[in-house]
Amino acid sequence: MAAKKFTIDDVKHIAQLANLVLSDEQLQKIAEQLSSVIGYMSKIQALDTKGVVETSQVTGLENVFREDVVDEKRMLSQESALSNAKNTHSGYFVVDAVLEE
Repeated sequence: MAAKKFTIDDVKHIAQLANLVLSDEQLQKIAEQLSSVIGYMSKIQALDTKGVVETSQVTGLENVFREDVVDEKRMLSQESALSNAKNTHSGYFVVDAVLEE
């Protein structure tokens, strides 16, 4: 399968859909770049991957989750948490209003 060759008209159409204003130089450069990317993708599509095991993660790293519980060893006391606050009331931070009605 031959790779798609992007024309300046193709790029103009895409730019219009994305509400972008591009110079003639940018249109030409992007047309060449898109053609190159699509050409590379068609080379990849042509590869025989029938014997290749699928991968979805290549770094070997794993997400590590913990239970969503309070760790009292690392927790600040309310007094400690409020100790540097400019203004408090009944154990809460008091801040200036941000939103207006």
